[in-house]
Amino acid sequence: MDLQQLADSFTPMTCIISVEVFPDGNYGNIRLVCGNKAYIDSIEVQQPDNMAYDTMLSNRFIPNSPYENYIPKDLNFENACYLSAVMKKPFHTYMHPERYPFWVDMYIMPVAYTNGNTHYCTYSMDLTPEASVSRMSDKEAAVTASVLETCIKLRDTKDFKHTMDEVIEDIRLLCSAENVCILLTDYKTRSCSILCESTSPDFDNRRIAEYFNNGIDSFFDIVDTWKDTIAGSTCLIIQNESDMNVVRERNPEWIASLEEYGIKSIVLYPLNYNNETLGYVWAVNFATENTAKIRSTLETTTYFIASEIANHQLLARLEYMSSVDLLTGVMNRNAMNKRVDDIISGKEVLPLRVGVVFADLNGLKKVNDTGGHTAGDSYIKKAAGLLKEAFPDSEIYRAGGDEFMVINCSLSEAELRSRTDKLRKLQEKADDVSFSLGYCYNEGKTDIRKAMSSADMEMYRDKQSYYERYPERRRK
Repeated sequence: MDLQQLADSFTPMTCIISVEVFPDGNYGNIRLVCGNKAYIDSIEVQQPDNMAYDTMLSNRFIPNSPYENYIPKDLNFENACYLSAVMKKPFHTYMHPERYPFWVDMYIMPVAYTNGNTHYCTYSMDLTPEASVSRMSDKEAAVTASVLETCIKLRDTKDFKHTMDEVIEDIRLLCSAENVCILLTDYKTRSCSILCESTSPDFDNRRIAEYFNNGIDSFFDIVDTWKDTIAGSTCLIIQNESDMNVVRERNPEWIASLEEYGIKSIVLYPLNYNNETLGYVWAVNFATENTAKIRSTLETTTYFIASEIANHQLLARLEYMSSVDLLTGVMNRNAMNKRVDDIISGKEVLPLRVGVVFADLNGLKKVNDTGGHTAGDSYIKKAAGLLKEAFPDSEIYRAGGDEFMVINCSLSEAELRSRTDKLRKLQEKADDVSFSLGYCYNEGKTDIRKAMSSADMEMYRDKQSYYERYPERRRK
């Protein structure tokens, strides 16, 4: 067969790929045999509209060269070529490999020609600078239905955690995997956590928990290597020992840890959003015969999962900012007012024992006048730290600039008095922090407004006593 003539018959950028197959079924070299003018120009000709030129490892096309001469070794690309050339199945995907500044619309078609142990396929591609919604949604019916079902669940949810549990269970069933989870990553704190997880009933999940928690000194150190291990591709799929050996060259410590815990195959998809990696979808010991469908489905599904996680994290940050005092870390006045309003309206019913403590800082104005607002902020933060130490199991609110309120619904009156005494001792040891304190304790039905007023009045009496002892510290 004239393979060059075959390549030249295509209008899009097209090359002919050969896959060498050994008697044991494993494959050897994958080569770019020849290409049409559009494909060769994409490598050799630097033009304003040529998005591919600067990303190639070589800017000269040499027929019958190993594909690694032009792109880094990529197991996903190799698996797609094997599927098409050897298994005679067409392959299509639209993806954004991280190593490229563009999206790739890729078509790989089997060629009905073999030369000894060498099989062939055509590789055609079209490049787009931005994601195309129509191309992204161009999937086979079963894949589209699966992705659409996930999208509906994600957008219609009122319980994010429950919905993510459902989604990860769907992914496990799709992959026929023993364990699937979503790992969230925080590169600022160098930590990771499991958002959701699904495990086959026949699988001992303790092994995976042990792997994450005890298998490696710092699991994030391993997670931090995954980006380089994926090597600019869209994901990492290890199907067999041969794939393991390829990845072992890049990341020997990780592969050794996988094998130690009986992990023989793995799908690893990064969850990327706005150039930030939020985490990974991880599926182990999956049905490798379904790799093509798994990959096609997850390429789009993870796009929406990452978007939903990003939205959820943004809302969580906004909620945190709206209810937490950013200087001290205790709850702010807005959260206090909402809590009180909910109690007054009957939306929340208080328990039968309620303790309210008011704590007002003494001498903040003097600290601000002598040391500036930076010193004042430090004073307030230190005071909040003492409150947290004295009332670790209570709700602490910063009610104003130098005012704090504590609500506790579990302590007895004696215990509440003991906590306020502890706070007084802590401020004596701190030497440079001083509170005026007042509390109200009530059993039975509590009028929260009266309790707050009573605690405030007692605190005011304590403050009057303080300024009688130290008249020079009185505000002017």
